[in-house]
Amino acid sequence: MSSMAADAKPDADKATAPKSELPPLPEDKSVPQSAVIGGRTINYTATVGTIVVRDAEGKKIGEVVYTAYTVPGGGERPVTFAFNGGPGASSVYLNLGAVGPKRVPFGDEGDAPSDAPVLRDNPNSWLDLTDLVFIDPIGTGFSRSLEDAEKTKKDFYGPEQDIKYLSRVVYDWLTKAGRMRSAKYVMGESYGGYRAPRIANALQTQMGVGVNGVVMVSPYLDPPAIGDDTALSPLPWIINLPSMAAAKLEREGRLSADTIAPVVAYARGAYATDFLAGKSDPEAAKRMAAKVAELTGLDPALVQRLGGRIDINTFLRESHRADGKIGSVYDSNVTAYDPFPTSAERRSGDPILNALLAPTTSAMVDFVTRVVGWKAEGHYEALSFAVNEAWDRKTITDKPVSDLREAMANDPKMKVLIAHGFNDLSCPFMGSRLIIDQLPAFGDANRVHLALYPGGHMFYTRNASGAAFHADAKALYGE
Repeated sequence: MSSMAADAKPDADKATAPKSELPPLPEDKSVPQSAVIGGRTINYTATVGTIVVRDAEGKKIGEVVYTAYTVPGGGERPVTFAFNGGPGASSVYLNLGAVGPKRVPFGDEGDAPSDAPVLRDNPNSWLDLTDLVFIDPIGTGFSRSLEDAEKTKKDFYGPEQDIKYLSRVVYDWLTKAGRMRSAKYVMGESYGGYRAPRIANALQTQMGVGVNGVVMVSPYLDPPAIGDDTALSPLPWIINLPSMAAAKLEREGRLSADTIAPVVAYARGAYATDFLAGKSDPEAAKRMAAKVAELTGLDPALVQRLGGRIDINTFLRESHRADGKIGSVYDSNVTAYDPFPTSAERRSGDPILNALLAPTTSAMVDFVTRVVGWKAEGHYEALSFAVNEAWDRKTITDKPVSDLREAMANDPKMKVLIAHGFNDLSCPFMGSRLIIDQLPAFGDANRVHLALYPGGHMFYTRNASGAAFHADAKALYGE
């Protein structure tokens, strides 16, 4: 998730307090489990364990906790390392929502924080294709720094140091588990999508580990291109418009790849041309506003007043204002009642963020401590707003795109799957569409596959979209 900071107020020092007085973490613990996946029962081992992070002098400075699901006897099965985003998110959302063998309902319309956090078999899990290792970066889950606040920020809370230590964590898990001969995949959601191609490149060029494939789920792939609502460039508006139109099409029961295609063509064509004309062509401005109102379903007078530039918060509020509700930036058709409907500006948190924290945290803590029996002291940080607030954003660039290019050039067999939900306004699919169209062919234009599904940032919580995601994964893993 990449827009946590908008709803965050907590003190960042909570995430960077000295950890010297904390008791040691438990030894690694494993339990046998089974799940029905794809119509067949799969027996596997669930392990909660720790990878130590050391500085250049060998001093222990952090402990990264992971959850691994491995099928016994499959030492050369593919293994996939999964990261969520934030920064400040644990891997629980990919684990218990997308591809892990068990899941808990969250992120869909009607899900509530008070719903029982009961894990059930995930029929769309990828465990039938690959072993899975879910990694919680420092400050998330039960992972922790062993340094003071200043050194924690310096060693962990920034894009460069993040890639450096997480790449080493992947390497250390492979050696610890004896899995260097396995095919290796890196998966990242949201800001994890910023991580994934960079970790893949670091593994290839610094760790000496080949990577067979990269999966980016609703990726935060090119921050400078996304820009902001005051940007002179039309790119932020071009990127957001198709996801706004998709939400309207879905509410009308008309959303499909065929109905969204002309919206994409308009956004990168006539919309961009009329946008750049500006005041030099009043007719272009009128034409643009009329078309945007048609595509989004918003009041034409409002769209005209805003010059055809609909910012995300306006869209989320105005689309559902008649119902006294507000949409989520992660899926604009997932709504909650607006507690301050007469306020000029939104004053409430995000509907999905507010609803997912309780069930995911409770379900993960119950699984780790009761089912696996790995009993750590301290709070499980599913979403650490403190880490997000402490993060160094000065150096966030388009390096994921550069690293993706380099990683694909390094290995002609490496494949890439980029997956998005149509309705996501946190990391809209149009950004990835434009990036892919600018990549070199690398000998085979089909090496990068863009998959679009009904839903939003966490489209996989919809069963049909999760099943379609699994089907696309089978092609990636060569099944």
